[in-house]
Amino acid sequence: MDDKRDLSNRRLAQAEQCLREAKILFDNDGYKGAANRAYYSVFHSMRSLLAMEGVDFKSHKGVMSYFREKYIKTNILDNQLSRTLTDLYGIRSGSDYDDHYDIDSDEMEQHIVNTKAFYEKIKTYLKMTYDDA
Repeated sequence: MDDKRDLSNRRLAQAEQCLREAKILFDNDGYKGAANRAYYSVFHSMRSLLAMEGVDFKSHKGVMSYFREKYIKTNILDNQLSRTLTDLYGIRSGSDYDDHYDIDSDEMEQHIVNTKAFYEKIKTYLKMTYDDA
C-alpha cells in the first residue's frame, strides 16, 4: 500500500502543480497554455486515484474511460467531474492542435474554477477512502 500511496501522492502533487501553472498562465493572458495545464491537472488527479488501485493505462482515453466507468457511472463521484473532464479534454485538444482555436477569458476562468473543484474532490475522496487504510 505504501508504494501505491506514494505514487498517488506524487500524482496528486503533480495535479496541484499543474493547477498552479494554469492559474499563472491565465493571470498572464495565456489562455491556451492555461487550458493545457488545467487539463493535465485533471488528468493527474484521475491517475492519483488509479494509483491506489494499482491500475494504469497507456492512453489518456483509457484513463478517462476507466475513471468514468469506475467512479462516475457508479455514482462514487459526481457527474459534474465527467463534464469537467469532457470540456477540458476538448479545449486542450483544440488549444494544442488547432491553429485557429480561441478561448476567451471568461470561459477559461470558469474552467480554472472547475479544475480546482475536480482536484479538491479527488483529494477529499482519497483522504476519506485511504487515510484509514
